[in-house]
Amino acid sequence: MAHPSAELQTSIFQALTTDPAVISLLGGPKVFDRTPERANFPYLTLGRTAVVDWSTGTEDGSEHILTLHVWAKGGGKKETYEIMDKVSEKLHDAHLPLEGHNLVNLQLQYAEARQEPDSPAYHGILRFRAVTEPIA
Repeated sequence: MAHPSAELQTSIFQALTTDPAVISLLGGPKVFDRTPERANFPYLTLGRTAVVDWSTGTEDGSEHILTLHVWAKGGGKKETYEIMDKVSEKLHDAHLPLEGHNLVNLQLQYAEARQEPDSPAYHGILRFRAVTEPIA
């Protein structure tokens, strides 16, 4: 069985790269684990994940804090917000399939959009909290 964070990242990747609204705003399925050299704006990267044991006395579980990064340039902060909104709509309270685990919940906890210092790029940060439990 794969680690629940790996399963969750795979499911999030699938959800975002197959959503017509997200693909349209990004100009293609430009969702990356690692940014390719010379990636065309806008695009989205899967950032850091922190995992904490969320087990109780009777059940196993994990809490995941996932960070997604939106990178935009030509459309500025407006474009960044539009992409962030579509990603949030797609993922907040989503029931994504996991193999070997149940996704108990997935919720947006934090969002920020800013212009990067000394750069024409805009950076959107979305932080989600997910809870998973193994399938018995």
